[in-house]
Amino acid sequence: MAGIKDVAAEAGLSVATVSRVLNGHPSVSEDARRRVTDAVERLGYRPNAVARSLRTDQTRTLGLVISDVMNPYFTELARSVEEEARALGYSVIIGNADERPDLQDHHVTTLLDRRIDGLLVSPTDGGSPGMLGAARAGTPMVFVDRWIPGVDVPVVRSDGRAAVRDLVAHLHALGHRRLAIIAGPAATTTGRERVDAFREALAAHGLELPDAYIGQGDFQAGSGRRVTEGFLDLAEPPEVVFAADNLMALGALDAIRARGLRVPDDIGLAAFDDIPWFVHTDPPVTAIAQPTGELGRAAVRALVDRIEGRTGASVTLPARLVVRRSCGEPASPESPSPVRRSTP
Repeated sequence: MAGIKDVAAEAGLSVATVSRVLNGHPSVSEDARRRVTDAVERLGYRPNAVARSLRTDQTRTLGLVISDVMNPYFTELARSVEEEARALGYSVIIGNADERPDLQDHHVTTLLDRRIDGLLVSPTDGGSPGMLGAARAGTPMVFVDRWIPGVDVPVVRSDGRAAVRDLVAHLHALGHRRLAIIAGPAATTTGRERVDAFREALAAHGLELPDAYIGQGDFQAGSGRRVTEGFLDLAEPPEVVFAADNLMALGALDAIRARGLRVPDDIGLAAFDDIPWFVHTDPPVTAIAQPTGELGRAAVRALVDRIEGRTGASVTLPARLVVRRSCGEPASPESPSPVRRSTP
C-alpha cells in the first residue's frame, strides 16, 4: 500500500508539500496541487484517517446507538442518519443496544474509544451509567426518539399525543368503547408517554382505561403475543387492542390468529409506528406514523451543530394517524402509506 513518501517521490515534491496539499492548506501552488492529485490517483493512495484525526482532533465520525436494530422504525432511522451524515461529510458507526442498558454502555464506551466526534442515542430503559456519564462529561450528544428527563441534552423526537387523540376519536366514531393498550417499558419516556396519551384521549370521550386493559410489553413481538393472549382470556375482552409499537402489534396479530380469530371481525388492532408491512397485512393495519426520516436528519444536524460549536436545538415533529381497515373501517381506498423515503 502506497504511503505519503511514495506520493512525494511520484510527484517530485517534499513530504511536507504533499501533506499541505492533502490537508487543504491554502499556501500551495496550483501546480503542486495538480502533481499531488495526479500522484495520488496513479498510486491509489488513501490518507490514514486515524493519523489525520490525531492532527485535527476530529475523525469526522458519529456514533449512533439505537435501541433495537430489528425494529423497522430504528432501521429506517439509522438509514436517514447515515444519509444525512454522509451529506455533511461524516461517517456513522452503529451500535445495537437490543433494549439492554449494559449493551448500551458497551457501545458508548467502544465508540468513545474510537474517538467519534459525537453521539446520537435512543436511550434504553431510562439510560445507563456509561451513557449518562458521557452526557454529563460534555460529550457532544443528541437524544433521538427517547430522552431522559433532567439530562441537559438536545432531544429530537415526534409528538404522538395529537395522533393518539385522533386514533381514539376514530375508534369511538366506529362504535368501539372497550379499548386496551399494549404498553412499552415504563422506564422509557416513549413507553410512559403513549400510555398517558391513550388514557387522556379515552377520558375526553368519557371512557376509562381499567388496569385489565393495560398490558405491560417491552417493544418486542413476544410481549405483544403474551399481552394479547391475556386480553383474549378476559371475561370481557377489549374490542380494539392498541399496540404502542409495530413489533408488539405484529405479536398481537399472531396471538389473534392463533386463536382462530379474525381482525377486525372479532377484535380490532391499531399500532403506534407505521411500517411498510402494514399495508400488506390482511387487513391493512391502522397506525400512527412518525416522520422517521425527518427525525434522523434533524438529529444529525443538531449533533453536527454541537460538534462545530453552534447551539444544537431540540426538535419536535408531529406524528399522524393513517386510517386503514384493521378496526372495522368501511372498505375504501386507504390513505397512501406515509412510510416513504425522501431524499436528504
